[in-house]
Amino acid sequence: MWRIWRRVGSLSPLFSSPKSSILRQAPYRLNFLGILSTENGTPATIGFFSKEKTPFIAFVLGGPGSGKGTQCAKIAEAFGFTHLSAGDLLRKEISSNSENGAMILATITEGKIVPSGVTIKLIRREMESIENNKFLIDGFPRSEENRIAFERITGVEPNIVLFFDCPEDEMVKRVLGRKQGRVDDNIDTIKKRLKVFAALNLPVINHYTRRGKVYKINAVGTIDEVFEKVRQVFDDCKQMIK
Repeated sequence: MWRIWRRVGSLSPLFSSPKSSILRQAPYRLNFLGILSTENGTPATIGFFSKEKTPFIAFVLGGPGSGKGTQCAKIAEAFGFTHLSAGDLLRKEISSNSENGAMILATITEGKIVPSGVTIKLIRREMESIENNKFLIDGFPRSEENRIAFERITGVEPNIVLFFDCPEDEMVKRVLGRKQGRVDDNIDTIKKRLKVFAALNLPVINHYTRRGKVYKINAVGTIDEVFEKVRQVFDDCKQMIK
């Protein structure tokens, strides 16, 4: 049977549009600090899961406007996954007025990137607090540093990686058409965000492609049309999902 998703062997260029201005791969410089610490300052240990069974983890990647968040909601409903958005977890922590939340807010306000270990700690805490054993991690890892930190701290890799492939022009149109977009959403800022996404995410996607974990999904079409492509992936993976 011909599949409308592809398990890929190569992902360069990242986006499918031949007109995309982000086809050129920016050189990526790894700057990962070897030791990540826990709250008490001791080195983080590998394999944090206290669950009896290692969870099934799907990383969900795609540029702004690719529709990955919408599809995550449908996957969660149809297949019983818990949807964890890295961005939502950071915002939730900020709104809690905790010391950790204040640090996150200060980091973002200064235009800096929240340390990988902080985001992973939030993801870990959420996963440990939920009885479900199937997780969609949306928008993370955003970079090779994130990926390496996640695998180092958790001791696990994702079972699969969903990459929602969408032409740049289509993503720009979708973001501009959102009723509740970011205050700085305009063509120039959106294209800058797409360039950053491509530069940081391409190494992650290529790594997992080499590991045979990436499912590249054509994200063009209606929500239901795209979900039918997604459904085929999960139907094919049902033996892995217990």
